[in-house]
Amino acid sequence: MLVDAQSVLDQINYSETLISDNDGAFDYYKPELFASISSISKIRFPFPASGPLKEQVKRLYLLLNTKEKAAEVPSNSEARRRISFFATSLFMDMPAAPKVRSMLSFSIVTPYFMEEVKFSDEELHSDQDEASILSYMQKIYPDEWTNFLERLGTNVKSEDIRYWASFRGQTLSRTVRGMMYYRKALRLQAFLDRTNDQELYKGPVGTEREQNKRNIHQSLSTELDALADMKFSYVISCQKFGEQKSNGDAHAQDIIDLMARYPALRVAYIEEKEIIVDNMPHKVYSSVLIKAENNLDQEIYRIKLPGPPIIGEGKPENQNHAIIFTRGEALQTIDMNQDNYLEEAYKMRNVLQEFVRHPRDQTPTILGLREHIFTGSVSSLAGFMSYQETSFVTIGQRFLADPLRVRFHYGHPDIFDRMFHLTRGGISKASKTINLSEDVFAGYNSILRRGHITYNEYIQVGKGRDVGLNQISKFEAKVANGNSEQTLSRDIYRLARRFDFFRMLSCYFTTVGFYFNSLISVVGVYVFLYGQLYLVLSGLQSALLIKAHHQNMKSLETALASQSFLQLGLLTGLPMVMELGLEKGFRAALSDFILMQLQVASVFFTFSLGTKAHYYGRTILHGGAKYRPTGRKFVVFHASFTENYQLYSRSHFVKAFELIFLLIIYHLFRKSDGKFHVMVTYSTWFMAMTWLFAPFLFNPAGFAWHKIVDDWSDWNRWMMNQGGIGVQPEKSWESWWNAENAHLRYSVLSSRIIEVLLCLRFFVYQYGLVYHLKISHDNKNFLVYLLSWVVIISIVGLVKLVNCASRQLSSKHQLIFRFIKLLTFLAVVTSFILLSCLCKLSIMDLIVCCLAFIPTGWGLLLIVQVLRPKIEYYAIWEPIQVIAHAYDYGMGTLLFFPIAVLAWMPIISAIQTRVLFNRAFSRQLQIQPFIIGKTKRR
Repeated sequence: MLVDAQSVLDQINYSETLISDNDGAFDYYKPELFASISSISKIRFPFPASGPLKEQVKRLYLLLNTKEKAAEVPSNSEARRRISFFATSLFMDMPAAPKVRSMLSFSIVTPYFMEEVKFSDEELHSDQDEASILSYMQKIYPDEWTNFLERLGTNVKSEDIRYWASFRGQTLSRTVRGMMYYRKALRLQAFLDRTNDQELYKGPVGTEREQNKRNIHQSLSTELDALADMKFSYVISCQKFGEQKSNGDAHAQDIIDLMARYPALRVAYIEEKEIIVDNMPHKVYSSVLIKAENNLDQEIYRIKLPGPPIIGEGKPENQNHAIIFTRGEALQTIDMNQDNYLEEAYKMRNVLQEFVRHPRDQTPTILGLREHIFTGSVSSLAGFMSYQETSFVTIGQRFLADPLRVRFHYGHPDIFDRMFHLTRGGISKASKTINLSEDVFAGYNSILRRGHITYNEYIQVGKGRDVGLNQISKFEAKVANGNSEQTLSRDIYRLARRFDFFRMLSCYFTTVGFYFNSLISVVGVYVFLYGQLYLVLSGLQSALLIKAHHQNMKSLETALASQSFLQLGLLTGLPMVMELGLEKGFRAALSDFILMQLQVASVFFTFSLGTKAHYYGRTILHGGAKYRPTGRKFVVFHASFTENYQLYSRSHFVKAFELIFLLIIYHLFRKSDGKFHVMVTYSTWFMAMTWLFAPFLFNPAGFAWHKIVDDWSDWNRWMMNQGGIGVQPEKSWESWWNAENAHLRYSVLSSRIIEVLLCLRFFVYQYGLVYHLKISHDNKNFLVYLLSWVVIISIVGLVKLVNCASRQLSSKHQLIFRFIKLLTFLAVVTSFILLSCLCKLSIMDLIVCCLAFIPTGWGLLLIVQVLRPKIEYYAIWEPIQVIAHAYDYGMGTLLFFPIAVLAWMPIISAIQTRVLFNRAFSRQLQIQPFIIGKTKRR
């Protein structure tokens, strides 16, 4: 801190000198600036009797005598991180800051829908047998809770506690507090602009100066407020505020409380009114801007809209309708799960100078800013997402901006040239479905209109991310759906046509190409296994290996083993390791990488690969992209088995079972040695097992026995409930099954044909395996294949018979119904006995038949779903639905069995909880009570 030398010397004449004795006490001596070493061995410093200098010297004394390491001061890790980044950023290439009066003015807009504004008392406090959010926060932030109690003492109010907890969650209150730091920083900087160092640090000399200060204080404060309001404005676009207020929703009052807490805050919302014109009701839509006045909302402006503004996904319209209420040359877009820091707000003047420091033809239209993911310490999954996001928003976007010049708008907290985008369609596109990822289209629009996008790393804004696997998967699905729609959009087509060759390739690999490559990677695994299956079942593998053995050639095995080794995927983590090395040092980066592997990060990223590939491929083929809400709260509750099955059945479980069937067939009929077989297939086994069990591995209390019992009851209830109109998919399997396949109803003819052609791959099992049955006696006649279809038709007929008997006889003629079931069972058993005695049907044949007919049945179900509009009203549809129900029940039971076995061993649950919440355990977080409490409340 700079101290005016003259003022210090003036105060020396009226003060005593401070030294400290061996016990750390303060003694006072006669004024003397320096003492000779011969007279006293301690340093003397001029110390005033009172005033700010006394506190500063005390603080310096404590810093010099502290016994902690310098790396551990302050003790809070987040405070150390913020101080470190702020100090480092001061040495970056940063434009000089002008005075506040000369800086560019800017506004912030935040879209808000129905998220949490601040935690309620009911959420913060609960019964003794439940865990509340407040208890959770106290465990995660023990030092901050202690400081909070120390700061307020006995005057802690319920409202203060609500805000303290809300400022540490992903709430609107946290975002508003962080963004209002801009105004606080501008007031201080404007005050510093008005004075010089001598006036700032000169101590009070007499009562006349004190009186003068009191006289000018009020006028100076008013002037600083006016200047800050002139340069900064903040608008929250609360789309549903009018509806919430009329319905008495608590969120509306919380928003009004926020405006009262921050008087400069403004809220914009869409008002819908019904008026009578010519005896006919008409709806009138308006954009309204309000402020707080005496704890009530007061209207400032009203703009009539030509019609209903929500024509797309909601969020882009929510942003664009509020732009008219913003002011200034720059506009920063901030999401409602973000945060800001006071020290970073001081650099906003420097950032805005980026708009004027560049040549005219290189003036940026979007300034990209760095983000810090503040949710990384909640769980291991949150840490994985934090590292992944950090590598993308730092080293990734830095490289995209320069030299590739293909950085677009990837969300928040980018700063827009307000005038440029206000006259070119706004800051996001709002067409339904195609603009699901509305943010990136602002970047496309800017580049197509000869704009320039940069990226700046000397300032950062906080960002919250999803912290549970289900939340993360929904987010990944939404982004994959958005990228598939981008692939089909005109914007990508126009960019590709106008870019040069190298910039076009860069654009491809950094946008839709990443998801397309993920799809190709997964498809490549299937192609490889189906190719191996063809070689094995046709006998070509045996012939090739025999020939290679005779000629002593091992090139094929070596090539396959080498590419399998590279499937470890270690290279995909290289950018993350490089970024962590630059940020923390390569020793810390290596230790973090090893810790992530111990926390089974490979399982998580392999599972995410399946999510990206499934939703990108399905949307490309059939469309139907939709917004998927993920939620913003802390995820410490147990997700039921039913919920996981609904979310991951078609995207992961079915595909994993298909891989396992392929691998089992390859293992049964292979001719290669065991070492070669393991090297070729180990990565595929890892992928299949990951897709099957990752949702339960990363599920809190996923292997707790009491949860398993509840999950089994819930699963059976969901499977047996009747569906129909008005029954939600969460309540019944039938409703979920219909909703899961609804996208096929609206698919075009070409997509349906492709879907049917893809389903034909399941018949490869049947065609290849029926000729390897011992019962066929090596007969290669086509009649053998036709006889296998007779078996399938017979199974469908039996299901139809039992279903009709159940519907017509089970309620009134129980005895006849049970007799029919007995006859059916005896007929099946008799058939097996006759085939075993007469045709030499073996146990191995039965296993191969299961491997052949189960995939064939699933393929028929997929084809029937495509043809559903044509056959839904015929008698055959009912047994098809029964068979589909049996398939899902069987898959669920196969998944549930190993989970129940692991849950029977208590140590597995303890290990799983420690792995999942490793970071929280390092902060003494006992997670199990919170899991139980949250589940009970849910």
